[in-house]
Amino acid sequence: MMEIQLKLNGRPVRDSIDADTLLLDFVRAHGCASVKRGCETSNCGLCTVLLDGKPVLSCSVLAARADGREVQTLEGLQAEAEEFVRFIADQGAEQCGFCNPGYVMNTIALLRENPDPTDDEIRAYLAGNLCRCSGYEGQLRGIRAFLDARNQAKEGN
Repeated sequence: MMEIQLKLNGRPVRDSIDADTLLLDFVRAHGCASVKRGCETSNCGLCTVLLDGKPVLSCSVLAARADGREVQTLEGLQAEAEEFVRFIADQGAEQCGFCNPGYVMNTIALLRENPDPTDDEIRAYLAGNLCRCSGYEGQLRGIRAFLDARNQAKEGN
């Protein structure tokens, strides 16, 4: 057993863990149900969290690597996510909803890094998210609609 301390969604968390505990299991054990176990091969994006502001696949990161760092999940980013999730829903891209947390986490990271991405940059950033329902175009249309509405609002001010 080892003890780690980190900031999870803005609150300090200290816990004893086994050395092989995955970050995915750690955050879920601390109430973050949005982080999902999907493929367990780092290919689907369902387990995406932000580690010091950068998206990582928590199924392939040991919790010990987050010691002394900041981890954010969708539970801690609701206000930021609310800005654009309805645009994704308006495009019918939330059919089953299982992949949404991973898409939202990666979109937040993308927009923080690049506030005005091209469609190709959006596709490239979201390429690691598996969606079996929508074919990805709905998510792209939703993000583009959000960006267009945000740009129109800026021009109107």
